[in-house]
Amino acid sequence: MRRFGALLAALLLAGTLAACGGQEAREMQTTQIFAMDTVMALRAAGGETEAALQAAEEEIYRLDEELSRTREDSAVSRLNSAPAGTAADVGTELYDLIARALDFSAATDGAFDITLAPVSSAWGFTEDAYRVPAQTELDALLAHVGAEHVHLEGEGSVSLDAGTRIDLGAIAKGYASDRMAEIFQSHGVTHGIVDLGGNTWVCGGNLEGEPWQIGIQDPARESGALAGILQATDAFAVTSGGYQRYFEEDGVTYHHIIDPATGRPAESGLTSVTVVADGTVGNGTMCDALSTALFVMGEERALDLWRSGVYDFDLVLVTADGRLLVTDGIADRFQPDETAGYAYEVVS
Repeated sequence: MRRFGALLAALLLAGTLAACGGQEAREMQTTQIFAMDTVMALRAAGGETEAALQAAEEEIYRLDEELSRTREDSAVSRLNSAPAGTAADVGTELYDLIARALDFSAATDGAFDITLAPVSSAWGFTEDAYRVPAQTELDALLAHVGAEHVHLEGEGSVSLDAGTRIDLGAIAKGYASDRMAEIFQSHGVTHGIVDLGGNTWVCGGNLEGEPWQIGIQDPARESGALAGILQATDAFAVTSGGYQRYFEEDGVTYHHIIDPATGRPAESGLTSVTVVADGTVGNGTMCDALSTALFVMGEERALDLWRSGVYDFDLVLVTADGRLLVTDGIADRFQPDETAGYAYEVVS
């Protein structure tokens, strides 16, 4: 089972439009597309709106073709099918994205891992053919999982060890949101919101000159029920949660976020992680990678990374024991939904 829209983007509340400045906006234009296995919505006003939306749509389709591991002609598939240990020319864009992914893996002690592709397939999440694999099967696959099996050969070339395959699903939409930000800004868009299905970027504020409101899905309730609302201007926000994609077998629920240490769905005590950062291009990729990694790492390690200052971000965490944690950098812009019933805590 799959649910889309972990972040529900709406309109409302006050902030500057400086970072997305351009011609005065009069009305919003909207484009909705399906790519990366996700329903996506792009809204924009001001500047060269139509050109921005057209360029953004074309770019999403291009990235879907290049970064998908299920398309035989994609750059990722070409790398995965190259002979083991052979340097494959993947081009500068994919090379740089893989390099960032390896950096995130190092910073999270392996909790973020793009080499989980065979493990995810074993669970059927890639092919929508769900099954519970035997531990012996997982153990054999885990021998080929880890950043040490990916080698940056320089000049746009990458090689993989035998049995290793990559999947950029936990970072591709974040990178796509960065590209959307670049396109909107280059076309002078003053107000905009890009919702790539759990990956949101907001440009400026709404047409009333107020911040956008980003609704964060309550993982314990039906789609559309919120844990809280974040007011945001020129920002990225990415949510990962086990409720987004899962299946049930013999009364047990198995979600799609795999722990690289076990090869099984992560059991970290978290049910949802939202990572928030300012709208600087590059932060969309970071938020996407960290939302997955921190879900795997659990509350204590997630907050340790936040406090470390290695990356500049804030968090909204929902725990399995009924708590809603918000870091103090965004607490003044976050309103918990009282009907959700969580014990609300501000973390410093």
